[in-house]
Amino acid sequence: MTTVLTPPRTRIHPARRGTPRYRRPPLLTCAGTLFLLLLALLGPLAAPYSPTAQLAAPFQAPDGQFLLGTDVLGRDVASRVLSGGRSIVLTALTGTAVAGAIGMTVGVLAAMVSRRLGDLLVRCVDALAVVPALLVVLVLAAGFPGSEAALVAAVALATAPFSTRVLRAAGDTVLSSGYVEAALARGDTRTAVLRYDVLPNIAGPALMDTALRLVASLHLTATAGFLGLGQGGAAPDWGRMVSENVPGAPLAATPFLAPALLLVLLSVCVGLLAGRLAEVVGRGSA
Repeated sequence: MTTVLTPPRTRIHPARRGTPRYRRPPLLTCAGTLFLLLLALLGPLAAPYSPTAQLAAPFQAPDGQFLLGTDVLGRDVASRVLSGGRSIVLTALTGTAVAGAIGMTVGVLAAMVSRRLGDLLVRCVDALAVVPALLVVLVLAAGFPGSEAALVAAVALATAPFSTRVLRAAGDTVLSSGYVEAALARGDTRTAVLRYDVLPNIAGPALMDTALRLVASLHLTATAGFLGLGQGGAAPDWGRMVSENVPGAPLAATPFLAPALLLVLLSVCVGLLAGRLAEVVGRGSA
């Protein structure tokens, strides 16, 4: 009897074959993003005063005691700026994580099951995309006033449908490739295909989509704060600080300009990193 030895099976991933070296993300953009995130998360520890205490006259000019002056109620602007970014960043990060989990689960499931059932799953999620994102935020945040969990749920529900479609398309691309069809023909279970073929090859698109959704989540969270939604009115929030202090712009610019500038810089830095990530993933999948 002749025994035929079959060499160990190796999985070939198109995204990894001949992948060229890419330029690293811009150092200045990475440093700026990291600095702004640390400022938002750790800023409350460096606040010189309580962000809710009324310490002086409204719209007092910057001086040695109040580096950025005071706001509409006489509170220290620097303390409120240092303390007002944590809620926005944490809400956006949490909402993005929840939306990514929903998109990954539903998108991959829709790609793995039959075409008809997959389309049904995507259509159910698409029902959320019909409703404007800001309306979802307004309804949930207004229905549960002061609830950060409601704001997180609103951000997640508003962004999850788009993640679902992106990851379903990425999963379909992987499943229609020749090496996956060969693996199924050899008798590999769908669980093994999911673990060794689908998930590793959609990791890049999933990471890119997460970065893009984070930008949208930051915008939605800041808009909710601008409209007075989310945590209580006395709590510092960059978006709420802009809306509170705009009427006093002729008297003092820093109370609304400082939080607005930080919001713009954070969105721009995250957006630039997301764009570079999209470029890298796009070249790798080409």
